Amino acid sequence: MGRLSSRLTGLVADERKALVAYIVAGDPAPDVTVGLMHELVRSGVDVIELGVPFSDPEAEGPVIQLAHERALAHNVSLAHCLTMVEEFRTSDVETPIVLMGYLNPIEAMGYQTFADRAGKAGVDGTIIVNLPPEEAEDLSRVLAPQNIEPVYLLAPTTTDERAASICAASRGFVYYVSLKGTTGASNLDIEDVAEKLTRFRRISDLPILVGFGVKDGPSAKAVAALADGAVVGTAIVRLMEQNRDDTAMLNSRVGGFIRELRSAIDQTHF
Repeated sequence: MGRLSSRLTGLVADERKALVAYIVAGDPAPDVTVGLMHELVRSGVDVIELGVPFSDPEAEGPVIQLAHERALAHNVSLAHCLTMVEEFRTSDVETPIVLMGYLNPIEAMGYQTFADRAGKAGVDGTIIVNLPPEEAEDLSRVLAPQNIEPVYLLAPTTTDERAASICAASRGFVYYVSLKGTTGASNLDIEDVAEKLTRFRRISDLPILVGFGVKDGPSAKAVAALADGAVVGTAIVRLMEQNRDDTAMLNSRVGGFIRELRSAIDQTHF
């Protein structure tokens, strides 16, 4: 069992809901990322999703697209992301890190090279938006010996048959994208989320975490009451953009926001 599965299993055993935070590596500058990752953990994050900068992040809304652009302006690459993870691991060997992004940079690096370097750096999982599980066999084969666990996405339009194959291929948790759209949309329908999660739980016993549309304490609490945890990205990245010229203020504002989310989520129970 990898570090990601261990963390999620442990949270369920402790009757705690997961808080997952997404940031883009290198945003707003490369020297900000590792320190911010530690701040996220200190403030209550259970899993870090580290976005790999990419020129065409088609699943992302404008806030996160701009974060990718800021990182790319500093020439932050997949190799730099792995170096950041390795630096983070010098003082944190417990917090799971999931790389989230697109297949293109991994193909450019090469599957085996990526697997070897990611394993050495301390990566625990991948969310590759444009890689469906039925096309992931070659990559999964080289990631497995490194205990790097693939996480796949469920959507509101996913059929039961499709959900079964997605959940069977996922490890650690399954990510339910609660909206038909890009990240940052605000029209979260809690009743629809509840209906979908009830249906998907009949298909798989993996933890299901919900993202897209979680933007504050109340929405995080509402989602965590239904799911095994909440994924927050756009709201964090927006705070980073607003404070991009002051690293100390950026860490302080993001840390305070994470503590707000943690407090709200901890009010929910299994």
